Amino acid sequence: QVQLVESGGGLVQAGGSLRLSCAASGLTFRRYCMGWFRQAPGKEREFVAAISVSGGNTDYADSVKGRFTISRDNAKNTVYLQMNSLKPEDTAIYYCAAEQRQIGTTRSLYDYWGQGTQVVVSS
Repeated sequence: QVQLVESGGGLVQAGGSLRLSCAASGLTFRRYCMGWFRQAPGKEREFVAAISVSGGNTDYADSVKGRFTISRDNAKNTVYLQMNSLKPEDTAIYYCAAEQRQIGTTRSLYDYWGQGTQVVVSS
């Protein structure tokens, strides 16, 4: 049974930082591209960042480029999202997801999803 478990969310002031983690089990982690998505209240779930199986390729939404960094540790079956210079508009539930085909920005590409972790950025 595949499980993706996010952690690291919380309440932070604007300009602050958080690091999200997503621990994977039940799959061969090193064979999966990983992504982070987020969903704000009343909005659709949107792409944030993605990383290839080796970690050599990454992709980011324009809204987070230069502020967020995705990384992975295949030995620990974990993907991370370092979030710096946080803004109130970053407030959302953050989800990690896994897919085997290619690094992608589209939700439908992803086969497995976590339950999410809440991030709240106060102004």
